[in-house]
Amino acid sequence: MADQGNAPTGRSQGQAATRGRLSRTERRSQLLDAAREVFVVSGFHAASMDAIAARAGISKPVLYQHFPGKLELYLALLDVGTESLEQAVRDALASTTDNHERVNATIRAYFAFMSDPDSTFRLVFESDLTGEPAVRERVDAVMHACTLAVTEVIAEDTQFDHEAAMLLAAGLTGSAQVAARWWLTQDGSLPRGSAEQLIASLAWRGISGFPRADGEAVD
Repeated sequence: MADQGNAPTGRSQGQAATRGRLSRTERRSQLLDAAREVFVVSGFHAASMDAIAARAGISKPVLYQHFPGKLELYLALLDVGTESLEQAVRDALASTTDNHERVNATIRAYFAFMSDPDSTFRLVFESDLTGEPAVRERVDAVMHACTLAVTEVIAEDTQFDHEAAMLLAAGLTGSAQVAARWWLTQDGSLPRGSAEQLIASLAWRGISGFPRADGEAVD
């Protein structure tokens, strides 16, 4: 007689199947995670839907049920990355009313985004698909959105009109982005906290020299 002590009951089999079945949202998240890993390592052109499906542990037809093609999958990832960066910058600006700390928080937001273990920043700022209009549009849009968020704070606190405030904001966000990316390519001898402090000090010494709308120095 077969040993039935270790045989799963109908109920336990059903529970196991339920536990193994992902919702559409969960499956989409899983596929995006797998795609991110493949795109970061291989780039868009060298990556394949076969490799992404294999990384996710599913069949390619299942992958196509969620994303009709490789570009659509890449753009979905790009949307996640750009939304994450914009939200991080807006959260940093809203975290305090002290302008010195706002600068510090904004710089930290850029360094945190560049340092994310998922390497999402590579899809945003180091894509091998920059010639694709849909990609360029998304990258330009997030850069503009982050600049605009900083512009709103500068325009509110200073005597500058929108155009001048936006130019200053572009300088701040641009330097934060470039410095964070450059720091990441180095050998790691300079700790992240020290790098953030250096760039934040540089930014603050520049922006704090402009007068507030009430005639006081920017605090």
